[in-house]
Amino acid sequence: MKKIIYLFLLLILKNSVSWACDICGCFMGITPYDNQSSLGVLHRYRSFNGYQSANQSSHFFPKGAGILTGGPDSGSGSHSHNGNPTDFEVYRATEIRAKYFIHQRVELNAFVPYVQNTTQYNQSRTTLAGLGDINLFAGVHVLRKIEVAGVQQRLVLGGGLKLPTGHYYRTNAEGSRQPLLYQTGTGSVDYFGYVNYIAGYKKFGLSINSSYKLNGQNYYKESIANSSAHFANLFYRYNVNPNWNMNPSVQFFYEYTQGEKFNGELTGEHKMNNALLGPGLDIYYKNAGVNLAFQLPIYEEDTGHPASAGRLVLGFSYNFNQTKYLIKSK
Repeated sequence: MKKIIYLFLLLILKNSVSWACDICGCFMGITPYDNQSSLGVLHRYRSFNGYQSANQSSHFFPKGAGILTGGPDSGSGSHSHNGNPTDFEVYRATEIRAKYFIHQRVELNAFVPYVQNTTQYNQSRTTLAGLGDINLFAGVHVLRKIEVAGVQQRLVLGGGLKLPTGHYYRTNAEGSRQPLLYQTGTGSVDYFGYVNYIAGYKKFGLSINSSYKLNGQNYYKESIANSSAHFANLFYRYNVNPNWNMNPSVQFFYEYTQGEKFNGELTGEHKMNNALLGPGLDIYYKNAGVNLAFQLPIYEEDTGHPASAGRLVLGFSYNFNQTKYLIKSK
């Protein structure tokens, strides 16, 4: 059994070079239940609207988009590069997240997302919803000094893959296939790897996560260019009492990709080069945790598409008091 588990970890870490975006949300710092198995639900909201070239301001909640769920397909709205922007793209994902420590230093993770993407262009609004692409990955805690008084450190190296479980060939009323980025899945197998370093000194902590993702090609010869993401979280640990803990934070997020590709060539669509900054708050009561984060753009390259309006994350997790592991330490 141990040989099978080690082989699984070796295959994941060998073939991966990384993943972008929200994987870093799993590593919030030297916090309660830092090295415990957990089960949780996370909702992510991302909004794009307003054209930089027209000096339009972006609205975090554009009319007709919805927050938790997308609005129905509609003919309302109009495309405008002047005045108030009405074109938008809103991406939502509600994920079931599971983490299991098979060893005190080895964790296995699975993310199962339900995706809802709402877009509005040229007086037409469309919402595509369904199962997204499942992510499986493993992390190894190569540095784990959490019992040292005053200064605490942790270094996690990991990687995994994204499976093509989401729908990527839905069509509109005329029978034309919807654009790749609007689908709930990409249709490709992708590989990713990440490094996460966390340091704590007394009540302050810093978490830094960098990831890189190698994206495959789907049946239609479409793909997303390889992408990278970098996340930094400066937080403060406040123990209200033995049962309650609060960690307010300031979070920075940067992402980059050259966008969509067809048959290996860049199309010029959906390039991403932006940075976001905002507050966060993690609240723990006994074994339960609530995670909140809100980030607004502080830099974005003008690509001719609607600009990033911000990012919102809401999460709930239950952490287990794990004392036994499938693989015991020597």
